[in-house]
Amino acid sequence: MDIQEIVQRVVEEVKKNMNSPKTETNQNKEEIIYFPEERIEGVEEPHNAASIERAQSITPARIGIGRTGTRMLTTSYLQFLIDHAAAQDAVLRDVSDDFLQQMDLHKLETKACDMKTYLMDLDAGRKLSDESIKYLEKNGDKGKEVQIIVCDGLSSFAVEANVVDLLPALIQGLKLKNISVAKPFFIKRGRVWVQDEVAAIVNCDLVISLIGERPGLNTDESLSAYMIYRPNEKTVEADRTVISNIHKDGLTSVEAGAYLSDLIEQMLHAKCSGVTFAQQRNLTSFS
Repeated sequence: MDIQEIVQRVVEEVKKNMNSPKTETNQNKEEIIYFPEERIEGVEEPHNAASIERAQSITPARIGIGRTGTRMLTTSYLQFLIDHAAAQDAVLRDVSDDFLQQMDLHKLETKACDMKTYLMDLDAGRKLSDESIKYLEKNGDKGKEVQIIVCDGLSSFAVEANVVDLLPALIQGLKLKNISVAKPFFIKRGRVWVQDEVAAIVNCDLVISLIGERPGLNTDESLSAYMIYRPNEKTVEADRTVISNIHKDGLTSVEAGAYLSDLIEQMLHAKCSGVTFAQQRNLTSFS
C-alpha cells in the first residue's frame, strides 16, 4: 500500500465522519455533583480538636476546613463556589408568581423598573410606582392598626423559605391580641423605607416589612422584620425596630411570628418604635 492510497482512505474516513449525524456524547452532558449541607471537617489530626469543635459550634463561618499546602481543599473550594452562586441567585431571581398566588399576596412595584436600577438607585426602591400608588389608594385596607408588607429585598429565597410559616403565625398572634390587621401585600424590588409611603397611604398605626436580607456565604434564606410606629417626613433610621436572622438555623419562622406579635403589641401600647421604644422597655424593666 503506497502513500497515495493511505491518504485517500484517510480523506474518505474524514468525509464519512463529517456526513454522519452527530450523537450526544458523555462530554456534552452536564455532570451533577451533590454536596452535603453539613459542615466539612477537613483538619486531619488537629493539635486541639476540642477548640475547633467549640469554635464551629458557635459560628457558621468556615473554620477548621483544612488545607492542602497553602490552598483550601478542593471540596471546600467547590462548596464556597456553590454558596457564592446561591447568594447571587437569591439577589437576581424574582419571587415566583405561583408563590404569591399561594400566599394570596397582591403584587405592587416600586419605581425600580429592573434589578440594575434597584441595586444602583436606592431611592427607586423606596418609592412605589405610580400604578401601585393608585391601586393602594383605591384598594388598600385603610385605618387598621397594623399593615404587613412582604418585600423581596435582596433575597427572594428568604421570602419563599420563611413567609409561608411566618405570615400566618404573625397574623394569628395579632388577631388573638385583638389587634386589627390590614390585608398584607407584596412589593417587588422594595427597600425598607417604602414602608413609610405605604403607612401614609393606608393610615395605619404601625407598619412591618418582612424583607429578604443581603445573602452571605452561610445562608441565602435570612429574613428581617422592620417595624415603625406612625412614620412621617421627619422619620430617621433610629425610629425603626428590626429583628433579623429569621431562618431555619437562626430565629425560626414560627417563633418569629409569635415574638413579633408580642413586640408589636408593646409598640402599639407605647406608641413608639426604634430607640425610643427600646429606652422605654429598659426603664420599665428596671422599675
